[in-house]
Amino acid sequence: MIYALTESAARRAEERAVAEVGLILEDLMRRAGAAVAREIETRVPYGAIAILAGMGNNGGDGWVAARELAARNRPTRVFTRMAPEALEGLPAIMAAEATAGGVAVSVVGDEEMEADALVGYAVIVDAMFGIGLTGSPRQPYASWIDATNASGASVIAVDIPSGVEADSGRADAHCVQADITVTFSSPKVGLLVHPGAEHAGDVRVADIGIPWELLGEAGDLELWGMDDYRSLMPCPQTDTHKNELGRVLIVAGSGAFPGAAALAAMGAQRMGAGYVTLAVPESVAHIMQTKLSSAVVVGLPENPSRTLASRVTEEVLDMAKEYDAVVLGPGLTVAHGAVLVARNLVNELQLPLVVDADGLNALVYATDALTARSSPTVITPHPGEAARLLGMTPAQVQWDRLGAGARLTGSRCACVLKGARTIVSGAGRQIVTMAGGPALATAGTGDVLAGMIGALLAQGLEPLEAGALGAYLHGRAGDHAANILGAPCVIAEDVPAYLPLAVKELVGEE
Repeated sequence: MIYALTESAARRAEERAVAEVGLILEDLMRRAGAAVAREIETRVPYGAIAILAGMGNNGGDGWVAARELAARNRPTRVFTRMAPEALEGLPAIMAAEATAGGVAVSVVGDEEMEADALVGYAVIVDAMFGIGLTGSPRQPYASWIDATNASGASVIAVDIPSGVEADSGRADAHCVQADITVTFSSPKVGLLVHPGAEHAGDVRVADIGIPWELLGEAGDLELWGMDDYRSLMPCPQTDTHKNELGRVLIVAGSGAFPGAAALAAMGAQRMGAGYVTLAVPESVAHIMQTKLSSAVVVGLPENPSRTLASRVTEEVLDMAKEYDAVVLGPGLTVAHGAVLVARNLVNELQLPLVVDADGLNALVYATDALTARSSPTVITPHPGEAARLLGMTPAQVQWDRLGAGARLTGSRCACVLKGARTIVSGAGRQIVTMAGGPALATAGTGDVLAGMIGALLAQGLEPLEAGALGAYLHGRAGDHAANILGAPCVIAEDVPAYLPLAVKELVGEE
C-alpha cells in the first residue's frame, strides 16, 4: 500500500527529507527534471520539444528537463513568461544552466498565446503550475493550456496537469489534457480521482530519493496493491463446511425489479458464500426459483404493488438469526411498505449488513440510523444515491467524492461510493479503487457488488476490508469481461460469470 499525496502532504514529505535525511532541494529538482527527460526520450524519441515553464518549482523541473534533452541533441525550446535572469530561487539556477547548455528560450510575457502557436512540436511539456494550483489558471497561462491541447503533440505533464487540483481532482475548463504525467515520489490525489484522472493520461511515478516512509501518513488516501487485497481473501480449508463459508440473507426484489435480487444472489455465491437465501415478495419467488437453482428462495407477504408488506419485518428479523450477514435493498422500490421494512431492519438488525439501492433511498432523511449502527455495516451508493442521502446534487458529490464518501461513514459503517475510481471510506481511512472501467456502467452491476460485499462480511471481514476487496474484485471481473466480450457488450450477469478469473488472478492460480 502507498499513499496518494495532497499538496500539503507532498510538501511535508519534501521538508522532512531535507530536515531529517539531509537531502538537498536542488538535487531533488534535478532528479525530477531528469526523470521527465528520460520519460520523453523513452516515449517520444524523435522530434522537437516545447517546454512551458511557470515561475515556480514546477517550472524549475521543466528547465532541468530542457537542459537534459538539449544535451541529448533534442531540439528544445522553453516558453517562459519571464526572462531566465529575472527568475528567483531554484528556478533561476536551473534556467541559467539550461540557457548555458544551449536551450532556446521564448519570453512571451503577458501576451496570450495563439491557438496554433505550438503546432509542429512532437512533445509539449506542461511545467506551468504543478501541485500548487487552486482555482482557475489565469491569463496568459489559460491560453498556454488551450494551445497545448490544440497542438496535436504528445503532452507530458510534470507532477500533475495544469488546471487539476492536487487535493481533489477538480479540473478547470482550462486544463491540460496530458498523455503522460510524470509525478514524483508518490501519486497525487488529483491524479487518481475523477475528473482529474481523465486529464492525467498514463501516470508514471518517478523516485527522486525521498524515503517511502515519509510519503504520507495514516488518514491519507490509500492506493492498494495486489498483495494488500490478497491478504484479505478468505481461504477455505480442506475440511470447511458450507456453513463456515458464510450464510447470507438477501432481502430484495419486487414485481417491477425481480432481477436485482437474482444479481445480488449471484454476486454472493460467486464471492464464496456457502449458503445464500433470497427473501422476496411472494409473487416473485417462482421467478427466483427458476433463475437460481442453488440459492434458497423464501416468498414474503406483499402489497398489491408486488412490493414487500410492512408486516414482514418480524419475520425477516427472526429468519436473520440463522445468517452471518444480510444484504438489503436491491430492487425493493420505495413503496411505503418496503421503505418501512428497510428502515426497521437497519434499526433492529444486529448483524453485519450491506445496504444498497432502494435500501439507501428508504433512508433519505434518516441517515443517522446507518452511521449509528454498532454492527458492521457497508453502504454502496452511486453518486445519485449519495446525493440524496447528503442533501446535495450528484454534481456536488462528484465535485468532492472523497468528502462525500467520508461523510457517509460511522464507527462501524463503511461507504463504497461507486463510479469511476470507486472510493471506499471507513474507520478514518479512504482507499481508491483502480480496477474497473466503463463496462460496469450498465444496470445491475451494483446489485452484484452488494451481494459480493455481503458474502465477504459473512466470512468475517471488517466493513472497510469487505468494501475494498469487493470493489476491487468487482472491477477486475468487469475488466476481464470487457477484454473478452468488448466493453459495450458487458451486462450485469457477466460480472459474476467473470469473477472467478479475477479471484484466480488475485490468489495466483493458473
